[in-house]
Amino acid sequence: VQLVESGGGLVQAGESLRLSCAASGHTLSKYAMGWFRQAPGKEREFVAAINWNGRNTYYVDSVKGRFTISRDNAKNTVYLQMNSLKPEDTAGYYCAAERTYSSDDYYLRNEALYDYWGQGTQVTVSS
Repeated sequence: VQLVESGGGLVQAGESLRLSCAASGHTLSKYAMGWFRQAPGKEREFVAAINWNGRNTYYVDSVKGRFTISRDNAKNTVYLQMNSLKPEDTAGYYCAAERTYSSDDYYLRNEALYDYWGQGTQVTVSS
């Protein structure tokens, strides 16, 4: 599976961005998907995940109510809608795929379990 992120950019605090993760090589319908981010000098952290059919979603507490993960299996694409952006959201954002039908919260938050990763897209939020 090849993953390509897009949609990053420079925005002001309070504005919105929508990230996309387009997959090729395999249909995403058998994969759980996750978004992770890494700020300079910090470890990569979990942001959001969605199970294979889109019925279960999970978020890190800091983005709950502001970010929404969704998927369109027909388009082989996963999205991360980011609203009310804050300077602390500034990071490289990476999508990841794991071939699993699991909907387990703990499992899908664990970056070590994802086999496929995109190259990332930068999000910068100015204050």
